[in-house]
Amino acid sequence: MKKNKKKQGANKFEKLICVLAIIFAIISPIVVVFSKATLSELNYKVEEKKRQIEKQEKDNNSLAMTIDELASLSKVQQVASEAGLSYNNANIKVVQDK
Repeated sequence: MKKNKKKQGANKFEKLICVLAIIFAIISPIVVVFSKATLSELNYKVEEKKRQIEKQEKDNNSLAMTIDELASLSKVQQVASEAGLSYNNANIKVVQDK
């Protein structure tokens, strides 16, 4: 007695797995390229911010040096003499923090 073996096709679950695998194979390279592009853009922005910070630190240092020059005793004496004031060491009182 011969048994008739029917050749069974792929069932619904197997078809779904194949479709999902094809979709994944198509979408995954797109996602990789998109994520690398986003990462590259973020790295560029980080480097730009670092350059801005370095420039601002240089400006701050330059301004601090200018403040120190303007606050020096010789500069204060010069400005005072130009304004018609005189330097009298006896009138200076030193205030100290506790």
